[in-house]
Amino acid sequence: MHQHIHVNTLTLQKVARKKFDIPEMYKSPVIRKVKEATKVMDPMKKDLQPSVLDFGPVQFYVPRFFGFCYGVENAIDIAYRTVAEHPDKNIYLLSEMIHNPTVNEDLLDRGVKFLFDTDGTERIPISSLSSEDIVIVPAFGTTLEIQEELQKVGIDPYQYNTTCPFVEKVWKRGKQLGKKDYALVVHGKYQHEETRATFSHSADHSAVVVVLNPEEAKILAELMTGEKDASDFEKYFGHKSTPGFDPQKDLQRFGVINQTTMLATETQDVMDILKEAAISKFGESDILDHFADTTDTLCYATNENQSATLQLTQCDADLALVVGGYNSSNTMHLVEILEEHFPTFHVRDSEELISRAEIRHFNQWDKEIRTTIDWLPGGKEPLKIAITSGASCPDILVDEVMLKVLEYFENTRSVDEVIAPFEKELD
Repeated sequence: MHQHIHVNTLTLQKVARKKFDIPEMYKSPVIRKVKEATKVMDPMKKDLQPSVLDFGPVQFYVPRFFGFCYGVENAIDIAYRTVAEHPDKNIYLLSEMIHNPTVNEDLLDRGVKFLFDTDGTERIPISSLSSEDIVIVPAFGTTLEIQEELQKVGIDPYQYNTTCPFVEKVWKRGKQLGKKDYALVVHGKYQHEETRATFSHSADHSAVVVVLNPEEAKILAELMTGEKDASDFEKYFGHKSTPGFDPQKDLQRFGVINQTTMLATETQDVMDILKEAAISKFGESDILDHFADTTDTLCYATNENQSATLQLTQCDADLALVVGGYNSSNTMHLVEILEEHFPTFHVRDSEELISRAEIRHFNQWDKEIRTTIDWLPGGKEPLKIAITSGASCPDILVDEVMLKVLEYFENTRSVDEVIAPFEKELD
């Protein structure tokens, strides 16, 4: 079911060489040591077994990969350096730089202003800016339309561009296909900033349609093969496709690209569904003329984090905690994986842990913050907790959540004692 996802090796080598300057306040004394030690013990990234932090009455299972990814570290490095180097300039972010409230609130405290809300609602008109102002493009990228607006007021949208290189890779692959007259199917959440940006860049050269999940991919497949009436297209996809999109004509030649924070295995399912429909319509011998292989565009970090989370589901945890922003797509997918196996709580930070008896957490299906009573099982020691975080979550927030949990127990081992074996690996 959980197939291997191909990732470009050369791209990974380039990523491994890049080093970022991350503010000290986001670095953690506990999780950082675990991550550094596992890099030493497993330099080839072949072991997905979680680490165990044994505090006595509580044990935490920590996955092999989680937290800040390359694209987020790149964005934080550029944004904070820009703020530090230009104390006398007006600095704006197009919208949230990443989907983490701690990072965004800190940038606001430093005087950075947002031009748009995450849903695209305008806060400050671009037309009110001047060429002396600085605008930082967030990790999700932005649309061609907004790029043009910035250029009209004399601002170079690429001067302080923190767009994730893996998002840009998706755009470049889409453009290559567009030059060969391929349509594009985007697997993503249509209202998400990244998908809005990818749609805009793709629509510049191709017919484009967005599908949310495998269920929508099946509907699109049936429209492509003629099993569903063509008039149904407007109902399902009219609001998230380029004008005049015709599944039977435009999907004669197409490729699938994705919002990089989606479940990688789900993107593969979308690809497989649409490829099978193309084989059914055009025949297997000619499939390469109709369906482009785009698996090399899948984000390595998303794949690693999700694969490590799948491995985490094999442990004997009593519950799971996922730390990350409540509007973070990649964080919600980690929750989705874990909640099939354990009681799982998505918290933005340690303040959501009210007491041993009470926790506030986000339910993505009902899109509401809930309060759960008696969330920590009583009478069981050691209590085993799987813990992870989204790609935009600083490790220090995971430390703080763990330490908050430990406050509810007596006779726990010290942090120094627990991380000593990991520090030994670093000697």
